[in-house]
Parts: sequence; structure tokens; C-alpha cells
Amino acid sequence: MSNSHAANPPLPETLAELGRYNRERFGEYTSLIYEFPGQEQTYTNLDVDREANKLANALISLGVKQGDRVMVMMQNNPQVIISYQALARIGAITIPVLPLLKPPEVAYIAANAQPVAILTSTWVLHIVQEGLKEAASMRQVIVVGQEGDAPAPEGASYQQHGYDALIAAQPNTPPEVEIKPEDPAVILYTSGTTGRPKGVLLSHRNLISNAIAGAGDDPEQSRGKATLAVLPLAHAFGITVSNVAYLTGTTTVMVARFDLEQVFQLIEKHRIAGFAGVPAMFVGMLNFPDAEKYDTSSLEYAVSGSAPLPVSVLEGFEKRFNCPIREGYGLSEATTAVSGHALDMVRKPGSVGKPLQGVEVRVVDENDHDLPVGEVGELLVRGPNLMREYYHMPEETEKALRGGWLHTGDMAKLDEDGYIYIVERKKDLIIRGGLNVYPRDVEEVLMRHPAVMECAVIGVPSERMGEEVLAYVVLGDGKQATAEELMEFSRQYLANYKTPSFVVFIPALPRNPIGKIDRKILRARPR
Repeated sequence: MSNSHAANPPLPETLAELGRYNRERFGEYTSLIYEFPGQEQTYTNLDVDREANKLANALISLGVKQGDRVMVMMQNNPQVIISYQALARIGAITIPVLPLLKPPEVAYIAANAQPVAILTSTWVLHIVQEGLKEAASMRQVIVVGQEGDAPAPEGASYQQHGYDALIAAQPNTPPEVEIKPEDPAVILYTSGTTGRPKGVLLSHRNLISNAIAGAGDDPEQSRGKATLAVLPLAHAFGITVSNVAYLTGTTTVMVARFDLEQVFQLIEKHRIAGFAGVPAMFVGMLNFPDAEKYDTSSLEYAVSGSAPLPVSVLEGFEKRFNCPIREGYGLSEATTAVSGHALDMVRKPGSVGKPLQGVEVRVVDENDHDLPVGEVGELLVRGPNLMREYYHMPEETEKALRGGWLHTGDMAKLDEDGYIYIVERKKDLIIRGGLNVYPRDVEEVLMRHPAVMECAVIGVPSERMGEEVLAYVVLGDGKQATAEELMEFSRQYLANYKTPSFVVFIPALPRNPIGKIDRKILRARPR
């Protein structure tokens, strides 16, 4: 393995340049190890680079052009990272889709974004095919794990290809496409308070600036160390972490999904130095009864984001594993990361750290006037990480970015040192295990059940998942249904993480003077 490298090559300005920077900075090294039960696949950074070029050329041969939208929907595997790079190199816009979604949710994204292709795997192909039944824009479906081409379902507008056979004959030279930093790169779909998912359009500059800030000032401190990739690569947090790995020269040990026993086995096997996770993962690890059977002494740090981390969990985890957790804060509209605790910063438990380099924050009242230190108001954000727009939603975009500042909808306060504390969520967003759940999405499904007259969904605190989904349901006169029946009904239309964990039947929903459901009363209601 060649190790020739330059000390300080120019930083990348687009996602397409991440591979170039990584090669020039670190030479050839083992960059990715995929751990799947019964198998282990190892890739050098040059392997990833070559395969990304092959896939990029294959996509061009299928007619995918600069500016086209392409979905990527599969469980974590090396081809997700390779797909992201291939799409960046041809100037296509990547649409990451959680493999947990159900066909109606896939159909909505396809209708809104009008993608021409999707990269998926045999594991979720049945969901993809069902979700794309009405997707007239779709031309190419590329399936990891499928042998060669296969007939598409009857009436489909697309061709279906096996991934390996498709790229086999392609050259591994980079495609000649000019990509600019301001070009659109990714659309992340996140549910809106109206119940309609919004497509957060991010540019190459957005994603690169966030990755550079996340990598810190001295990437050499992480070089050659192993990190564990347990976050879904279709989630904003997972995407940023994978981009940071190009800049720091770490070896990423990837798993298809978060499994507690496997996580501990891999920490011991690969001497894992660090990982990024959501609070539910730290709760699971803290409460795992067999943790002491494994050697976790290699752990140097962990990063928590996507939802508030209870201080009791942070302190318990650090005591049990002698590993500091550095909590951060972000949202898709700010390319994931807004703030965090750098390695050389004083940590303040309960705080999400300070703004990243180049990012500014304010805490304001209802009229966007700045509030003094210690007072709670809405957190506003400005910087190179702010989204370009909500895709095809100009009014929503203008509202969110009014005055040049992103209005996060999160209530926060600042201390005298500039540390941010997230106090509560202004919106009704529920964050379960680090994944966003909007009440209206769930309510719309429950209202389809013939026995349900009205319902309201709220989040309730959960030590394990951060929050759980609770549905208050009013049944129609003379109608009957059990909690289990409504949960099973919801599961047909919603990803499992969005499905209510609890259903409580009540005679009527509380309302305010203008007739809106009063969720404050529901939250205060004894359960």
C-alpha cells in the first residue's frame, strides 16, 4: 500500500473533491471496513474512489445528467458512501431516503422531487417498487445485491439493473463534469409542521463547510484511528460524519444497523477510538448488561446529537466507559451541525457547546429582538451551512430564512461564555431515537381508521429513546378499537419509529378559545 501524501493539499470546495483531498493528504490506507454478520469487507480509500468513478460513469451511460435528482435508499453499506460520491462527481442531486420508510412516504418524496433514478438494495426493493408505482419520472432502478438486469414490475416506467454488472465494464477514471461550490448537492426530506415533508436543498458549499468545521483544526489527531459508523447514512447527522472521515483520515467501521452486542464486539475487535450517536444509543449502551465482557478501553470520545441527551445518561455513560461524550446541536436546514464541543473546549453538561467555526447564533423574542444572556427565546442561526431553500416551497423558505437568519423553532438560552442550552422545542416535533416524528403525519394515518373520530399526538419523555409517540384518541359514537389495533393499523402506513408506542382513549380533546387542540393540556395530563 502506497503511503505517499502531501502535508497540506488544498481543502475541497465540493463533495466531488473529497476523494482527491483524502488521497493527497493521507496516501492509500484502509478507509472502510463493513461488518455484516458472517462477513467482513475491507476497502482502501483508493478502492472507494475507483468504484465511485465506475458508478459515476455508469450513471452517465444511463442518461443521468448534472442537476438530475437521484434517490439513495438502502441500509448502511459501502455502496451508500460510494453512491454519494458518484452522484456528487456527475453533479446530480442526491436524495437520501431512510430505509425504514413505508411505500406512501417513498411515493410522496418521488412525487415532490421527480427523481430519474434510485440506488437501492434487495433488502428494501419491495418497498421501493410499491412506492414508485406512480413515479412517472423514474427511469433507472439500480439494485445492490441483484444479479444482472431484471424485469421491472408490469406498468413501471423504469429499467431495473443489478449494481455489480452495471459498473463492471465502466472505466474507473473520474467523469469530466464541472461542479461549483454553490451547485445543489443534496435534498434532505424532513417533515414540516404542516405535515407535508419539506425537501431541504443543500449546496456543495453547505456540506463542505459543515464537514471542515466538524473536522476541527488538527485532523492529524484522528488519523489512522478507527471510528464506528452506527448512524443511518440516510440521516443528516450520518452524512456529515461520513464527510468528516474523508478530512480526518480515520478508518470507518460500518454496521448495517445499530445492534448492541455487535457494537461492543467491534469496539473490542477494532480498538474503536470514537463514534457519533443519538441519545437512544447511549441509553442502550449504558444499560447493556454484558458490557463488562468486552474491552472498551480504546474509546477516547463520543459525539451525541439529533436530540437532547439527559445529563444522567451522559454522566452514567462516562463513568461506566471512561469516555467523554461531546454533545452538539443541529438541524437539516443548517446542514446538520450548528454547535458542538471541540476537543480543547471546557465541557458543560447540559449544554450543546458553542457555534462551529463561521456560524453565528442569536436568541430572540417573538419580534426577533435579541435577548440578554440567560433568557430563553428562539434560536436563530446564520453561516455558510444554511440551506439554499425548501425545495419547491418558496413561501416556507422565506418564512424560515427571514432577515437572513434561519429561524430554528427551538427555544434556547446562551450563557456568558457563549455556550448554547436547548430548553425545549417550539414546534410540536417529536424526536424518537434521534429521528424526527411530526404529530400531524401520525394523526393523518390514525384518522383513516373507521373507529377514530379525533386524535392528537404528542411526545412523552423516554429514558431509552429520548421521546416516545403517544396518541390521544377519541372514538366515534358506538365505535370500538383497542390500542394494539390502532398501533398495528399505523404500522401499515408509517415507519416503525413513527408508529405510536402508546394509545390513550379519552372522551374529548381539549381545545383553546379559537378551537385549536391544546397540546399543553395533553402534555400536562397524568398518564
